[in-house]
Amino acid sequence: MNPLELIRKKRNRGTLSYEELNSLITGYVDGRIPDYQMAAFLMAVYFQKMDFEETAHLVDIMVHSGKVIDLSLIPGIKVDKHSTGGVGDKVSLILAPMVAACGVPVPMISGRGLGHTGGTLDKLESIPGFRTNLSIEEYKSVLRDVGVVMIGQTDDLVPADKKMYALRDVTATVECIPLIAGSIMSKKLAEGMDALVLDVKTGRGAFMHSEADAIELAKTLIALGERFGKKTIGFITDMNQPLGCTVGNWLEVVECIECMQGKDVPDLMEVTYVLGGAMLMLGGKAKTIDEGTNRCREAVHNGKALQKFKEMVKRQGGQLSYIEKPASYPQSKHCVEITSTSSGDIDNIDALEIGFASALLGAGRMKVNDAIDPKAGILLKKKVGDTVQIGETLAVLYSDNENVLNNVKHRVAMAFSIATEPSAESPLIHAIIDELGIHPWHGT
Repeated sequence: MNPLELIRKKRNRGTLSYEELNSLITGYVDGRIPDYQMAAFLMAVYFQKMDFEETAHLVDIMVHSGKVIDLSLIPGIKVDKHSTGGVGDKVSLILAPMVAACGVPVPMISGRGLGHTGGTLDKLESIPGFRTNLSIEEYKSVLRDVGVVMIGQTDDLVPADKKMYALRDVTATVECIPLIAGSIMSKKLAEGMDALVLDVKTGRGAFMHSEADAIELAKTLIALGERFGKKTIGFITDMNQPLGCTVGNWLEVVECIECMQGKDVPDLMEVTYVLGGAMLMLGGKAKTIDEGTNRCREAVHNGKALQKFKEMVKRQGGQLSYIEKPASYPQSKHCVEITSTSSGDIDNIDALEIGFASALLGAGRMKVNDAIDPKAGILLKKKVGDTVQIGETLAVLYSDNENVLNNVKHRVAMAFSIATEPSAESPLIHAIIDELGIHPWHGT
């Protein structure tokens, strides 16, 4: 089929058949359709959307663009979690080993940073030696022996998504529900999971800025899960300020280690425990989310989550010495404090600005082939609701690139809004969504 005609059809609000979509996607994977035509198609979808049937076709085609992993010989209900991406969202690094420590196998195929958000693979690869490019047989072996494995797409696993994912990042077509849904579900279905818990973020630092869009995405993902026979539930969570206190790859790994050692980072651990409780419920290790959440807390407090994390790091080639002594990690050349020029209560921290600022420091990519500096990032010393005095530190910047520091200092300082009166706190978890609809979340 002529790709130009298919691009024009979608641009003009047409609905593409399975055969038409298959022609485009397989042609792109095979190299017959160039990047510029796929970019045009992605932009057409961004503006004209896809209906549910088109989206389901897209998922099916992407899944079968490569191999589909069979994990049926590994005991237990395999449960994964996916976040739609946020600033400082390092939940997976705590969640996956924590859930595995409770007896639920966690196969996780993750992605890299997109736009202003960080990626789980980039965080893991900040651990010297950690391999995210395991073969499918290695992937199965680690999951069977350790109970948790975290990798990226192999060359033969969802190659369509691997190519399109990178292209979306540099063509401003990330924030599109059918494309997000296709990317997420194709990887999850190909990895061999049995059930899925979704963390769909909403707010300034999320791809879905409005709660209505986040709900629409969650409903689409859950419907796709049901279509392909996978039990799926989702949570709508807040992303108006960064999650936790660090933004940047190694900085976030260190924060996760500290949390698994018992440090209380309230927003980060609330989301982590609730998602973990849901995973345990779907995995048959808890009757309710509340019961699962309590089991997850116990796994952190008794050290089993951290031990499982270390097992995974060692098995995937990471150097445990840095996990056991994070202070031995190489330091950034430049460390700059940003101090408050007024007193009051932190009313808002613009997550989008913090995300872009972190990327400028070297923690993210502006172009597909940009190298990431694993040391770079931002340490937040104050969070929303905290009281601050003139001269107190709001944040600390880490980078090897001196040329960007003045610009980033200004952006980060402007990202903090300080009020003289305390503001009402918004809930961190807005709602839970399943095949029956959306339900208010009242906490565990």
